[in-house]
Amino acid sequence: MSGSTRVQGTRLTVTVELAETRSARIVWAEIFNLIFDDAFVVLDEIGNRIVASIASEIETLERHRAILKPPSSLDAWGAHHRGLWHMHQYRQADNEHARHFFETALRLDPTFSRAYAGLSFTHFQDAFQNWNDRAAGMEQAYRAAAQGLMADERDPAVHWAMGRALMLRGQPDESISALTRSIELSPNFALGHYNLSFVHSIVGDARAAISAADYSRHLSPFDPMLFGMLATRAMALVRLGRFEEGASWAVKAAARPNVFPHIHAIAACCLALAGSLEQARAHVAAVRHTSPRYCLADFFTAFPFDRDGQTLFRRGARLVGLA
Repeated sequence: MSGSTRVQGTRLTVTVELAETRSARIVWAEIFNLIFDDAFVVLDEIGNRIVASIASEIETLERHRAILKPPSSLDAWGAHHRGLWHMHQYRQADNEHARHFFETALRLDPTFSRAYAGLSFTHFQDAFQNWNDRAAGMEQAYRAAAQGLMADERDPAVHWAMGRALMLRGQPDESISALTRSIELSPNFALGHYNLSFVHSIVGDARAAISAADYSRHLSPFDPMLFGMLATRAMALVRLGRFEEGASWAVKAAARPNVFPHIHAIAACCLALAGSLEQARAHVAAVRHTSPRYCLADFFTAFPFDRDGQTLFRRGARLVGLA
């Protein structure tokens, strides 16, 4: 990485380039502009944004590199990134492929904490998406995250995985603690901020959920989980009674290319509450197309809202026949 800085009055401009040393090819460049009113805050902010951007770009490049290699040639690093490529497709078959590659990475390197986090996420997806036995998925997600913590307790990704597993187990307070630890270890860890938003949007502080969702997008604007960052913001807005705003953000979430039925269900409920029934029914149709037996019980299993949240989303679902 290389770059330069320029200060003009109160404006700070930082130019950053990321190069692959083997080929001397610039693979990513960005210009960051900030108002230089509080030096310490600005330096923290620009540092977090640069680190988050570089981490995201390297992960993307390594995923693309790994998917082009013969599976038998992959080392632990390559197998892990091949797993990430499949993981971010959010389809059941890809989830199983991802688990295979994470397990391969761990056979090659049993101390690879990030591979444990990825493995935990595949089990989380089995339970969250209702692809396999939910109880088994919950337990395996928790166990893999715990193994990751034993491998490296300073890795924010394993605390992120543990936070998701604890939310599955119905322990939101413990989940928030684990996710908070992930961003204490790495303030630029976008997924930690996003999952704090996820938990708060369901059972916690709705305003905190919006703030965390916005910051996660700020750190990682092209994240593979961008649909989730948008959707959690939508759910938090609904809990605050801001239905039209919530519907707008839910539609943005559902427009992402890698969404699954739960996201269309969020959009359907938000739009129904905002009075856009025809548009809401289109999202119900998208849910039924992918998952014909999807029902409100599936929705509330994935998103265990408090009583007020359940009342709101149940009303929206009934307006468009999702109940």
